[in-house]
Amino acid sequence: MRCATRASYARRVSTPSSHRAAHIAIGADHAGFELKQHLIAFLSAAGHEVEDLGTHSTESCDYPPICAAVGRAVRDGKADLGIVLGGSGQGEQLAANKVRGVRAALCNCLYTAKMARSHNNANVLSMGARVVGVGLAEEIVTTFLATDFEGGRHERRVAQLAEIEEQESK
Repeated sequence: MRCATRASYARRVSTPSSHRAAHIAIGADHAGFELKQHLIAFLSAAGHEVEDLGTHSTESCDYPPICAAVGRAVRDGKADLGIVLGGSGQGEQLAANKVRGVRAALCNCLYTAKMARSHNNANVLSMGARVVGVGLAEEIVTTFLATDFEGGRHERRVAQLAEIEEQESK
């Protein structure tokens, strides 16, 4: 069932491309800390505003609160997009997706980064620091930021995801 209000919501939350500066919330656990630090510098040099939501060392920590904070920053409009990092990126994606309105996608290659944005209007990127190297991570982030949501038939599907989320939260 198509809901016009959900469809307009899916269109409204499409975020800016890389040709415009974006406000990006970023967070990582201890396994993703070094990659996070690198990406903060990389994104800042590209003109983006980056908000570091932790962790701030390689000391072992739990990722769920950090990833939820990134998700809330995106949901609440304090950030255009979010990035969460961990060893594999799996748990980080799951934690971010627990925040209502977040569409976090695990992207450890360029194809999934492009499809996550163009077809799913993903608003949080998750990557595994033990899976991707620094160079590939930069390319994934660049692709994610440069790809716009296509809308069309995908808009209907993103709206359906939002409707499922709403039903399940009751």
